[in-house]
Amino acid sequence: MNKSLNQIKNHAMTGVSYMIPTITVGGILLAIALAFSGGADVTNPLLVNIMTIGSAGMALFVPVLAGYISYSIAGRPGLVPGLVLGYLAANPVGDGKISTGFLGGLLMGFAAGYLAKWVKTWKVPAFLKPLMPIIIIPLVVAIVIGLLYIYVVAAPLGSADKFIQIWLKSMSTGSTVLLSIIIGCMISFDMGGVMNKIAYTTAVALISTGDGSLMGMAGVAICIPPIGLGVASLVLKHKFSDDERESGKAAIVMGACGITEGAIPFAATDPLRVIPSIMLGSAIGSVIAGLAGAADMAPLGGLLVLPVVHRPLMYFFAVLVGVAVVVLMMAILKKTIKQDMDA
Repeated sequence: MNKSLNQIKNHAMTGVSYMIPTITVGGILLAIALAFSGGADVTNPLLVNIMTIGSAGMALFVPVLAGYISYSIAGRPGLVPGLVLGYLAANPVGDGKISTGFLGGLLMGFAAGYLAKWVKTWKVPAFLKPLMPIIIIPLVVAIVIGLLYIYVVAAPLGSADKFIQIWLKSMSTGSTVLLSIIIGCMISFDMGGVMNKIAYTTAVALISTGDGSLMGMAGVAICIPPIGLGVASLVLKHKFSDDERESGKAAIVMGACGITEGAIPFAATDPLRVIPSIMLGSAIGSVIAGLAGAADMAPLGGLLVLPVVHRPLMYFFAVLVGVAVVVLMMAILKKTIKQDMDA
């Protein structure tokens, strides 16, 4: 059992090691464009181009994660179907136009890899053997897993998406504490995936009605995971690798600019400890922002929006508390690197 779990962890770590440069380069370039523009409305031609390049990097990180997880499992025949299926996870597909992001990429990587590994064992005529790794295996894996993903995963989520958005809008007139907890947990759960996008787009939609309270909760929750994990990686050095500490510096910058995906390298390597911790931190931060009436009228989270936030000091305080909670949870839950290696 331990051997199987270690193999799964090693496959995931392979994907993460290739993913980190793409998310770091893409995220930092986006952060530069947003920081120098002063917010979400980037109009300067040079900054627009920098943002375009950064967006390309961010668009690649899920396909790269899935592709190299699959490659780690099945070798070269697993790489292309993993990349293709990762692209599906990263982009809206199906009737509901759903993207499952990082968690979908993990799922697609493992599904593609293990199916490709099995297809490699098929007995085929001698004339087909040269075609197996370059055509047959990628084709079989991509179409089988791809169709299953679209019809079994994306389609039901599309229906749920619309229902949850309506439900969140209806709750905006109810309990502030409950709504804040829900928004904080959704934003941080999948860091740019389905739940994150539902909460974010609902908050943005309410801005047009003159209600920025939900965006205030979401804006705080958006930046707490990357900033919290980045600070934790620098403060709790014995619990993070050198690569993670380097990622942590970039994560802090990305978080300040409202890019939740900066937390993904940490969540991918230790999801059972990291994801509950950032959900708790974001939920607490969102509750503070909600109760304080820290409304955000810009369709962006993080610290760049402070000039347009109602009650900015309370917004900033909510972020600080949420970050402190994440660091505390990492101090309690995360094992030292030596302990992980001995496990």
